[in-house]
Amino acid sequence: MTFTAIDFETATSARNSACAVGIVTVENGIITDEYCTLIQPPKNEYSYWNIKVHGIEPHQTRFAKNFAQLFPEIEIRLKNKIIVAHNAGFDKGVLHSTMQHYYLSPSRYSIATNWQCTVKIYQKLGFKPANLAACCERLNIPLQHHEALSDARGCAKLYLNFLQNHQ
Repeated sequence: MTFTAIDFETATSARNSACAVGIVTVENGIITDEYCTLIQPPKNEYSYWNIKVHGIEPHQTRFAKNFAQLFPEIEIRLKNKIIVAHNAGFDKGVLHSTMQHYYLSPSRYSIATNWQCTVKIYQKLGFKPANLAACCERLNIPLQHHEALSDARGCAKLYLNFLQNHQ
């Protein structure tokens, strides 16, 4: 029951456009660390549609650090950890694409290639729909959807619920 849950928000449809990240560290079934930060995406460009989803706007990240500058803090939380995300394909893609954009190699930094995906886990458990908001609502997990730290915390609690009740 030791893992790290992660959630990214993106500025555009490009996978390398991370504009926020939430990371929740769980050790022996207890949340021990929460990290959240805004990230300046490449050229600080945003899509109208992405802003509508998460509410983050260019003026909020204009003076934020870029991903490469924040990576040491992110790496500490991900290195040699089991990583869990609600839509692991998306979050893993954002992490890897953003790392690649800044010439950072996931294998060099010992960042997991095998992620756990809570959406797939809860689909197999018969949850319909199995999106993050629906799963959290069904299990009475508080969620401010599309806020990176809240989403990561919700994902962490979903994974803990699975480990405690379904294995």
